[in-house]
Order: sequence, then structure tokens, then C-alpha cells
Amino acid sequence: MYIEHNLIRSILSCSNLNGIDLLYQVLREGLLPDKVVRMFYSTPEQFKQLCGYEIDGFWYPRVTKIVEIKAKPALYRFYARMGNFAEGERVKKQSATEGTLIHETVEGILLGKKPAIPSLIEPSIKAFMEFVLQKNIQVDPEYIEKRLVNYEERYAGTLDAVALIDGKLGILDIKTSQEIYRDYNLQTAAYIAALKDQVKNLETRWILRIDQNRKCVHCGALLRSKGGKDQVKTTWGNPFMQACVHEWGPLEGRIELKEFPYWHEDFQAFLGGKKLWEWENVEMLKQVGYI
Repeated sequence: MYIEHNLIRSILSCSNLNGIDLLYQVLREGLLPDKVVRMFYSTPEQFKQLCGYEIDGFWYPRVTKIVEIKAKPALYRFYARMGNFAEGERVKKQSATEGTLIHETVEGILLGKKPAIPSLIEPSIKAFMEFVLQKNIQVDPEYIEKRLVNYEERYAGTLDAVALIDGKLGILDIKTSQEIYRDYNLQTAAYIAALKDQVKNLETRWILRIDQNRKCVHCGALLRSKGGKDQVKTTWGNPFMQACVHEWGPLEGRIELKEFPYWHEDFQAFLGGKKLWEWENVEMLKQVGYI
């Protein structure tokens, strides 16, 4: 099989791409179909910057980078729906920008500020504010965007918030994804394990998903626009939805809150993933003095 070495070199030189992106581009170009191309970091300093935090003179890998070691089928399906790699990267980048905008606006609201609300995300933010009032959600400003360290297990992360909901105190993690994925339990378990000795009566964790879409006035299907890409969501096996000539209603915000009180098994799974991540990056971890 002929391999275009210049393309391989160009892919490997793109140090801002993660392992999934590299593999996807190789597969799309028809190269090395049964090989996995690893993430490439050009220097130890770049590795430290991209993969962790410097805290009190010590470097710790961050939670979100560690959990990337786990396969993400939903992300694979996302790339499979794209016409090519460049389109996938464009949509993903724009989606991330929109998600960051929602996070920053929500953070300002939780801190008691009055941030400007861009029209692009207004339905989402309106739905969020109404939900906070309805559920009487309380937060401690000291624990909004809080940097955490687990000194025993040697990792760090940034928490969205600690919240009081329905009389229970717990970790609140805010997502802008299409749905709530089980992978999020690894991240929130790592956070609660790092925080449990600092916050008295910390007992649970929630994922709060913020989204916006249009509902079909005939069948109830949803039209979600994210990253400049439209996607229609129907109920699996519903022929009425699939045959419907959709007529979309106004853009509305959607809020989904799920509680995950049992975190110990998820934390053990996170530690297993951390072990694998350390194995994958052992040379860089030696160079930065972590191992």
C-alpha cells in the first residue's frame, strides 16, 4: 500500500490536534487504516500547558485531559456525519465557541453580575434563569470556576460550581452538549473526590445541560443548530416523525438536570483512566518531573 509521507508529516506537525482528530484525518485520507496515530507534543512545556496546571510550584495533569483517554463513540459518529475533516473541525470549533459563550454568561449570572446576553444564546440563558428561580438553586461564589487539586491522587481540575438544590449540597457541572453522556460521571467523580474534605456535607453531583432548539408544530421533532450545522432529532422508530413535513416553531431554550449521587465506582474508573493516560504519556511525564 502506497503511503503519502508528506501528508503523514503534515498531520504529525499539527500539535493542536488530539488523538481522535489525527486518527480521523488519517482514515479519511485512506492512510494506515489499522494504525493509531498518537498525539504529538513538540516540547515538555507545550505538554504542561495543554495537559495540566501549575499550582503552588507543582504541575498536575487536569481532569478533562485525563478523561480524553476514553473512547468517545458519540464524537466518532459526529465526524462520520461530516463531509470531510475540515468541516468537522470547523463545526466543532464553532460549537466550542458557542459553548464557552454560554458558560461565561452563566458564570456571570451565578456571580450576581448582569452580563450582556448575546442574541445568539438568549433562549438558552432565559431558560437557565427561569430554571434557577423555579428550583431555587443556591451557589457559593467562592466555588464558582474553582480550581481543585487532589494531592493524594495528583490531579487538578476546574469546577463549575457547588450548588444547593432540593436541600442537597453537591457538585454542579454545566454542559452544552446534545445530551448528557455517561462520560461526564468520570469528570464529576474526580471533582467531588478532590473537594469532599474541603466542603462539609457535600453529598451529590448534578449535570445541568443547557441547550436551545426548535420544535416541529406537527410531530414534536427537534431542530438543533450548533456550530453552524442543523440536525433534526426524532424519536427512534417513530414513522410519523420520519415522514413529517416539518414546520418549526420558535427557538426555545431547554434545560435538563440529572443527579448522580453514587460516585465512588465512577471515581475508581477515573483512576483507571488516569493510569492508562500516564502510561500513554510516560515519556513526557518523566520530562516534566511528574514521574
